[in-house]
Amino acid sequence: MKQPLHVTSEIGALQTVLLHRPGKEVENLTPDYLEHLLFDDIPHLPMIQKEHDYFAQTLRNRGIEVLYLTNLMTESLHTEELRQQFVKQILTESNVHGGSAQKIADYLLSFDTEEMVKKIMAGVRKSEIPVEKRNHLYELLDNHYPFYLDPMPNLYFTRDPAATIGNGLTINTMREVARRRESLFMSYIIHHHPRYAEFDIPIWLDRDYPCPIEGGDELVLSKDTIAIGISARSAAKSIEQLAINMFKRQKEIKRVVAVEIPKSRAFMHLDTVFTMVDFDKFTIHPEIQNKDGQMDIYILEQGKEEDTVKITHKTNLLETLKEVLKLKDVALIPCGGGDVIAAPREQWNDGSNTLAIAPGVVVTYDRNYVSNKLLREHGMEVIEVTSSELSRGRGGPRCMSMPLSREDL
Repeated sequence: MKQPLHVTSEIGALQTVLLHRPGKEVENLTPDYLEHLLFDDIPHLPMIQKEHDYFAQTLRNRGIEVLYLTNLMTESLHTEELRQQFVKQILTESNVHGGSAQKIADYLLSFDTEEMVKKIMAGVRKSEIPVEKRNHLYELLDNHYPFYLDPMPNLYFTRDPAATIGNGLTINTMREVARRRESLFMSYIIHHHPRYAEFDIPIWLDRDYPCPIEGGDELVLSKDTIAIGISARSAAKSIEQLAINMFKRQKEIKRVVAVEIPKSRAFMHLDTVFTMVDFDKFTIHPEIQNKDGQMDIYILEQGKEEDTVKITHKTNLLETLKEVLKLKDVALIPCGGGDVIAAPREQWNDGSNTLAIAPGVVVTYDRNYVSNKLLREHGMEVIEVTSSELSRGRGGPRCMSMPLSREDL
């Protein structure tokens, strides 16, 4: 029987992808809580949904199967026991305890499963609970925090909570509190959805690992080489443990290339500054390298003992890519053409964050016209999607998509 998860490269023809259509969680953003919820601005819901639908249809037009997080999660909670278990776990991880927990649980379980899932994603405002049922001091204060259950506006970036590698995946410990609950959805889907539960899908690193890692930092360069960013969101300890786990449990993946990038909001994940677009072509934001074109790169391979790794330090990204991919030449295509104004502007709007749907075919934001022109000059087919509202969340087409299956190269 065909494995439901299979990704052995960044560029193999995309077959199945997981998306999340932005919902009412976006409308629970307010200026006071933007920083807490990891947003810089408030998208307009009807328009961001329209843009996301355009993105999804663009993928379908290329024969790609599009699955939605809400649908998979609804189908995973197919018994009352699972519904109750999930609600209890989401409330615990949302730090909702005591009398409030039972009150919110009863409220959530009063919906049908699909509406319950959407409500959990959107968040629960205190105003949704009748006044007569509010019997705690913090519930009665008008100027107190307005949510029992925080919204999850970052959910449309499905890349980060989990990542497919080979026939398995990582279910990730998210760095920021605002996002930690997101990977719980994928955990339930893998263990309980009929499409996945019957397979013994390996989880290379699970969400209970104490150090963070996020899917935007995880790139599958080839069937035997993974690149992972040491970034603001992914820790070196997680990368090393992931490498140890994979080396122990499978034979195909032989090395992990850990790439250190500046730890800043603008350079959130490796895929915001570096993506693979063809066999020998990559987008790059020039500022991740120093003036001499150098940076810190570490190649992790199986050590002499089972639970150890051999680490080799490199400083030249171009030469490292040629070495691990066995290529004579590699083209690094600079975001914004490397221009002092265009490069940081387009990188801020994810000019380097491309989604390859086949070798040499990428989906990008239309607003990054300098980078898109340069990609075409390098022989790429560039499919542009509208992005005025989608880009407000600080994530591009790769961030918004979790590949579940690609064709082998």
